[in-house]
Amino acid sequence: QVQLVESGGGLVQAGGSLRLSCVASGRTFSTYFMGWFRQAPGKEREFVAGINRSSGSTNYADSVKGRFTISRDNAKNTVYLQMNSLKPEDTAVYYCAARPFTSTRGNEYDYWGQGTQVTVSS
Repeated sequence: QVQLVESGGGLVQAGGSLRLSCVASGRTFSTYFMGWFRQAPGKEREFVAGINRSSGSTNYADSVKGRFTISRDNAKNTVYLQMNSLKPEDTAVYYCAARPFTSTRGNEYDYWGQGTQVTVSS
């Protein structure tokens, strides 16, 4: 079992930055591929970014490429999402999730956090 707890959300003006954190319980964090997803009101959940076990490979949704950066610290059981140049359309609840292998499909993830709200004002 892995428990995930996100933090770092909040209200920010367009063009601003936020860094989300997701802390995982357990000793097996380094064996999981980690992903960030988001869900805006009335919209489906969408993949935002993912990072493999060793941080050697990352992937991003086209909508956030060049603005968001995913990273992880296996010693701290933590995955981060640095979000720069935020836009109002980035407003959503952001979730971190874990699974053993790479995927951009939310229904393939085994563990989820409770989510953290990000609101970007224009």
